Amino acid sequence: MIKLRLKRFGKKREASFRLVAVNSTSRRDGRPLEELGFYNPRTKETRLDTEAIRTRLAQGAQPTDTVLTLLERGGLVEKSVRPSVVTGQKKQAAAREAAAKKAAAEAKAAAEAKAAEAAAPESTEA
Repeated sequence: MIKLRLKRFGKKREASFRLVAVNSTSRRDGRPLEELGFYNPRTKETRLDTEAIRTRLAQGAQPTDTVLTLLERGGLVEKSVRPSVVTGQKKQAAAREAAAKKAAAEAKAAAEAKAAEAAAPESTEA
C-alpha cells in the first residue's frame, strides 16, 4: 500500500518535513517513490504539488493523520470528522451531564438542609 507521509530533514531541533509517497513498509526517512511537497512547522510554510497529490490519492494512496490535516488546510481534501473526535465529543457531553446532575443533587441537598435549619429554630421557640 502506498502512503502519503512526512519525511523529516533539517538540523537537530529545527526539523522540516517533505511530504512524500512511500511504500507503507519502508522506513520514515527511506527512499520515497515521489516527493509531493514541503512543510515547515516553525514558520507554518506549506508547499504542495496539487496535481501529483491528486494523482496519488486517485491511485488509492492513504495519507497519515498529519498529512490529511495539511491536505485539508490546502483545500485538496474535504474536511471530515474523524471517529476519534466523535468519540471524544460524546465522552465530554457525558461528563458535562454527570457534572450537571451532581451539581443539581448538591443544590437540592443544600436547599433541604437550609429548610431543615429554618424549621428547627421555629419548633424550639414554641
